[in-house]
Amino acid sequence: MPHFDSFVILAEMRTGSNLLEAAVNALDGVTCHGEAFNPALIGYPKKDSLLGMTKAERDLDPVALWRRIQDAPGLNGCRYFHNHDPRVLEVMLRDPRCAKIVLTRNPIESYVSLKIARATGQWKLGDAKHRKAAQASFDAAEFEEHLAELQAFQVLLMHELQVSGQTAFYIDYEDAQDLDVLNGLAAWLGVAPGLKALPDSLVPQNPEPLESKVANFPAMEASLARLDRFNLSRTPNFEPRRGPNVPSFVGCEPGLLYMPMRPAMDAPIRDWMAQIGALEEGFSQKTLRQWKRKHPGHRSFTVLRHPLMRAHLAFNAVLHWDGMEETRRILRNGYGLPIPETGGAPDGDYAEALIGFMRWLKTNLNGQTSLPVNALWATQSALMQGFAQFALPDLVVREDRLAKDMAYLTGSMGIDAPAFATADADIAEVKLTDIWVPELEAAARECYPRDFMQFGFEDWKRA
Repeated sequence: MPHFDSFVILAEMRTGSNLLEAAVNALDGVTCHGEAFNPALIGYPKKDSLLGMTKAERDLDPVALWRRIQDAPGLNGCRYFHNHDPRVLEVMLRDPRCAKIVLTRNPIESYVSLKIARATGQWKLGDAKHRKAAQASFDAAEFEEHLAELQAFQVLLMHELQVSGQTAFYIDYEDAQDLDVLNGLAAWLGVAPGLKALPDSLVPQNPEPLESKVANFPAMEASLARLDRFNLSRTPNFEPRRGPNVPSFVGCEPGLLYMPMRPAMDAPIRDWMAQIGALEEGFSQKTLRQWKRKHPGHRSFTVLRHPLMRAHLAFNAVLHWDGMEETRRILRNGYGLPIPETGGAPDGDYAEALIGFMRWLKTNLNGQTSLPVNALWATQSALMQGFAQFALPDLVVREDRLAKDMAYLTGSMGIDAPAFATADADIAEVKLTDIWVPELEAAARECYPRDFMQFGFEDWKRA
């Protein structure tokens, strides 16, 4: 039984996909139908149909064309790039009987080759005597966009293959001209015999070193030097993803929606909204969509809190809230935090206990503890990413300037709203101002590095 019923070459422009297609088509019984799902053409330039289907028919139902490719005699497939019709990609990726061939190339090489091809209008080369020469001009912003698109597509492919329990045949630009590698691909596809020689219908177009192909090569070197190739500046994130938590949202007439992040300063905000119009809550995603449709021009907001204050209020919740008994027991007995199992003030110095809690919190957010990440102390970055699964807030309000931001929000809606009464954000039994020491700032930055980076927080208080 053949290993696969079809195949797809997952590649990009100027990665050698024409060369690889020529090699694949040289295999007995194997046919690659070009860029079958390129929005600008069907299969190849100057063709108006593929396997009896016109481009217009394909655009109406791309999966129907994919089925024709699968059903054609022999082993059939096509080339697919990140900007091809997305409606067919999931069908290809989720089918274990479709072989995935992932073709890659050094991104700067593919970028320079793309620039030259656009300048010369020459996208294939069968003989060097017909070659058109040109130099590329490197544009840093353009290259970074090119790189981001390539990386995003590769991450998507890897994820889809992982979740469906599949693997791909990975091949690099240089490998597409290696007879042994191509015959390895043939064996993986279940095709025999392999190739005895490389196809001679196409040759590499620009084999020179980059220095001779780029007009502003020194500028390119300087620009690439600042790229973080190994992502050294990345803050690792092992925090679990969160949902949008739509039932917690609060709406009011004439179309204002509050998206809280617990522990939130809810009471003053709800009281202020109630002065504008009747409150509505307990939404599901369905009823919230209906509410949005009924309120054209609606606006939504959420309130950001300084990470140190967030940790302080989360610690207060652990110490005093009902339902936290098991959490207190685990933190005291399992992690040695000075927290009474019965609740109440911590043993010893409060600031030291809060610092200890934040040290534990850092490990919790990194997935290193037995307790799950509670929404009370999850990063605000993660909570907002959860919102984004349904809808992003129109305005991200800073807790320390609520009155000004609320006035701006209602003013933009044309609402004659009362001024927001400034309220104390610290609802804890022990106030942060009373126990603050400089060491708390450093502990908060260690605990919530993503939020400090993402939202630009400074120290809560300066010594």
